[in-house]
Amino acid sequence: MAKTIITASLTGAVTPKEINPYIPLTPKEIAEDAVRVWKKGAAIVHLHMRDEEGHGTMDKARFKEAVDRIRDTTDLVINLTSSGGKDYPCDEVRFEHIQLLKPEMCSYDVGSFNWLPGPIFDNTPDFLRKLGKVCIENNIKPEIEVFDFGMINAAVYFQEKEKVLPEGSLHFQLCLGVLGQAKATAYNVAEMSRLLPPGSTWSAFGVGAGHLPVLYTALACGGNIRVGLEDNVYYKKGVLATNEMLVERAARVVREFGNEVATPDEAREILHLQNCNYKH
Repeated sequence: MAKTIITASLTGAVTPKEINPYIPLTPKEIAEDAVRVWKKGAAIVHLHMRDEEGHGTMDKARFKEAVDRIRDTTDLVINLTSSGGKDYPCDEVRFEHIQLLKPEMCSYDVGSFNWLPGPIFDNTPDFLRKLGKVCIENNIKPEIEVFDFGMINAAVYFQEKEKVLPEGSLHFQLCLGVLGQAKATAYNVAEMSRLLPPGSTWSAFGVGAGHLPVLYTALACGGNIRVGLEDNVYYKKGVLATNEMLVERAARVVREFGNEVATPDEAREILHLQNCNYKH
């Protein structure tokens, strides 16, 4: 039976508790949610941090507290964001916590774009070269986050032409439904997955109402899935979700589809992860 990896993205950098009171904000809350989703079938947790006012932050101490708690309790694969703060005085602020904590994975947003209706999501070629070097030096698997079709080509360019991404198969996260980028539709999941380089592994998520259509299509196309309160705060119309609820449903859908839910160690094997820093 095929194995499907479930990633849980527990909290983004923006959505406040006023919209959904179950969004974890402190490192302790984030770690506690990580344990809950691990027990329900998540193999990977994608982590952002919030400051005392609930805004996104790249504070190394907050990342360390959450990561240490998760590593002490679970064997989850940890995937740290390389974005999510309010201001970036320099590129290094976006990956100092990655160099410090050496997670098995980190996000690699391979292009800049207008994150409507807000500001530019800025991922310059120079920043991507630096982040790629960090990944290579620390045996960290970059999760190539693509929000539109052309970003797939950019990832191939950085790996093949500039050699700033690790050799071997790339792992992509199809991020669909952000305003101004590819819509969260079944068609886009199918077409984007078809355009990935041979041998790639991939996962997908849809923002908001696109959550379930993308989940079902990713399964049908042989991909992995991401769920969580970063991307979608509702379980169904009018019903607020928890991270635990979203992972529990995803695991049930995977099994009903006929696949098995991948364990963290199976995810490591599928994704060819090279460093392993969990303590459990």
